[in-house]
Amino acid sequence: MDELVSVETVHERGSWLFTAEDAYGALEEVVLVPCGDGVEAWVNRCTHEAQRFDTGRGVPMRNGQLVCPKHGSLFDACDGHCDNGEAAGTTLPAVDISTNRGTVVLTDDDYAFRHAGGIDDDEGPDSTSHLSL
Repeated sequence: MDELVSVETVHERGSWLFTAEDAYGALEEVVLVPCGDGVEAWVNRCTHEAQRFDTGRGVPMRNGQLVCPKHGSLFDACDGHCDNGEAAGTTLPAVDISTNRGTVVLTDDDYAFRHAGGIDDDEGPDSTSHLSL
């Protein structure tokens, strides 16, 4: 289990991006987003055309929903479901996390934490989101 970031940081910044390695050695970007008082983790791509939500500037969010920057589909931050636009009827792939004393912990057996930021960031900056739609 890898400690990632504080719940408070995710809420303050609006999202947090990290890179994980899957069971086959492939790198995958994952976003943490606020959900109520907690945090949820989703693979960083829309289910419609694999468009990245966070391209290095944070996840576009509106009223507790992730916004696909390409087509505007909205995904619930807490359950990952989309009920509008091109991705309607789909759900984001989840990544298992938990919290321990205010810290987000990666608990998904299919992923191992590699670094904060996107795949190409190589230990780059954390993502932030100040975008309001």
